[in-house]
Amino acid sequence: MKINKIYNENCLETMKRMQDCFIDLTVTSPPYDNLRNYNGYEFDFENIAKELFRVTKDGGVVVWVVGDATIDGSETGSSFKQALFFIDCGFNLHDTMIYKKENPVPNGINRYNQSFEYMFILSKGKPQCFNPIFRKRNNKTNDKRTKRFKGFTRDKNGNFNKTNYIIKEEVIRENIFEYYVGMGNTSNDKTAFGHPAIFPEKLVADHIYSWSNEGDLIYDCFMGSGTTAKMAHLQNRNWIGSEISKEYTELANKRIEKYINQTTLF
Repeated sequence: MKINKIYNENCLETMKRMQDCFIDLTVTSPPYDNLRNYNGYEFDFENIAKELFRVTKDGGVVVWVVGDATIDGSETGSSFKQALFFIDCGFNLHDTMIYKKENPVPNGINRYNQSFEYMFILSKGKPQCFNPIFRKRNNKTNDKRTKRFKGFTRDKNGNFNKTNYIIKEEVIRENIFEYYVGMGNTSNDKTAFGHPAIFPEKLVADHIYSWSNEGDLIYDCFMGSGTTAKMAHLQNRNWIGSEISKEYTELANKRIEKYINQTTLF
């Protein structure tokens, strides 16, 4: 099976040719509810979830980015239903993260503007790797690496206990990832915007960095405009993609053609 290649087919056909425990990390976003028209294609979620569990290595991770449509005044809740089904398949729901858009399109009428999607981090057992992204702590630290802070903590019975904290200048980033979207933010590749719903490149890059190492194999079962392939290549990972639409496969290949270097795994 060739890697660093987008297969123009249903992802179930691609995964059928994969052996068990084949993929280190999947980063993908399904064509959820009716929020976008992906050339009329639909997907068989339950069988895809089962296959993802089979082909994911022990310790591997699936990053599943999903939102909900609002139909007849109610959000569908499809995202939660999918997360629960992944658990039924054997995955751990390692983390429920939020992808927040810093500049969402205003669409509120009798509700607040929708500005986020879920990013379910699903692991097959304990994640094999975690490369945390750090951020600067907001409070001043007098230009020292650490400082001590005296305070209190509560035990499980609600009692206060004195403690000394060591506060570092940098802390692990919170599980709400915020990005600006649109041309010049999501991507500078104008070709990519021929797809109706593209990943912010930084979002994909952050997850690839967090949950995999160089040389690992990254999969996107809904490759779309090719963002996962591009960002995997730029971080020295191998990748495989599936895209059922011929139009979007051609779009993705055109976008990433300068990065493609097909090799044979076996």
